[in-house]
Amino acid sequence: MELPSTDPSAVTSKPIASYGLLSDCNSAALVGRDGSIDWLCLPRFDSPAVFSRVLDPDAGHWQIHPAGAFTVERRYVPGSLVLETTFATDTGVVRLRDALAFTEGQRGHDLGLDAPHELLRSVEGVSGAVEFVLELAPRPEYGLVRPLFRQTESGGRTFGGPNQIVVRAGVPVEIDKSTMRAAFTVSDGHEVGFSLRWIPMGSSGVEATTPGDVAARIGEIAEGWRSWEADHDVYEGPHRELVRLSSRVLKALTYRPTGAIVAAPTTSLPETVGGERNWDYRYTWIRDASLTLQALYIGTCSDEAENFVSFMTSSAGGRAGDQHSLQIMYGIGGEHDLSERELPHLRGWRNSTPVRVGNGAWDQTQLDVYGELLDALHLYKEQLGELHPEIQQFIAELADAAASRWEE
Repeated sequence: MELPSTDPSAVTSKPIASYGLLSDCNSAALVGRDGSIDWLCLPRFDSPAVFSRVLDPDAGHWQIHPAGAFTVERRYVPGSLVLETTFATDTGVVRLRDALAFTEGQRGHDLGLDAPHELLRSVEGVSGAVEFVLELAPRPEYGLVRPLFRQTESGGRTFGGPNQIVVRAGVPVEIDKSTMRAAFTVSDGHEVGFSLRWIPMGSSGVEATTPGDVAARIGEIAEGWRSWEADHDVYEGPHRELVRLSSRVLKALTYRPTGAIVAAPTTSLPETVGGERNWDYRYTWIRDASLTLQALYIGTCSDEAENFVSFMTSSAGGRAGDQHSLQIMYGIGGEHDLSERELPHLRGWRNSTPVRVGNGAWDQTQLDVYGELLDALHLYKEQLGELHPEIQQFIAELADAAASRWEE
């Protein structure tokens, strides 16, 4: 493929299916075939995006790619959600690996606990020598903020908006106002690391990973994903590899601190191009999450099921009885009020507007959610074992409410 045009309409026209997904079970990023990260929310799935170029060409991105024409092959490192993009040019071949980081040494069901909120990128020469360019344009608050980017000895740090970003680079960089750029050459056997870490305002002493350690950290993250898969690798039916990949994606949509499962890691990607049905899906719909649990049942993911039941019990807060309404959806931290608003400064994917955050469906009544949730819990009844008394009470209230309201 040729280097994408800099025309804004071309930048926003990447097919949705061309993006690869990264996750740390807290948040998510989307990576294009051109090595551009066009969507990243930190520290949570539903946080205001740092990179939003998927919705507007000026709303932030981080692109690393060859300076000239190139072709692309991509895959996930086996057993993981570490994305590997191989660029081939007239002068050589280079491999780019991207990952959202887990806490070092984390394995199995602990993946996502105390996440460092860090994005890691490693560029490795496979053959020949290839000239590369980097452009990093953080635009917090869905592109509303153009932060001050202050250069440091090993990269840069942003100031502006409610949070800060620390960037470390394995090559010299230049900063022009709110954008970091670099040009460098990668030769056979040469490796260059980059790291970006989110930190809350007022934090001090927090640093991103040293560039020389990035490649090893990415390998360690891949091992973390494989350890989770090994705990659930029991499916032996048709299309086994696709089922395993699907289970990793479903795990990636889990918000590990609470057990919530998001319907999607994005907002406002349209149902029809140019249409207005563009919704924010970074929340937990009871129906969708229940179906996800049924899919994960193939891998006997009892920990994920128990975490989700605990999340639902806490989120509903006793509102499952027949005098109250079980909401059809909740925020990933258990929030009830998900009031919707529009972001008129964003063009939308392929000019599909409005772009929305929040979701006005939160206060709708849909009685099918009782059955969907109870069906998923019934499926897991043997794996869940003895439940806490408050969870038992919650399930009993669900059944009573379904029995009393089914004719409404």
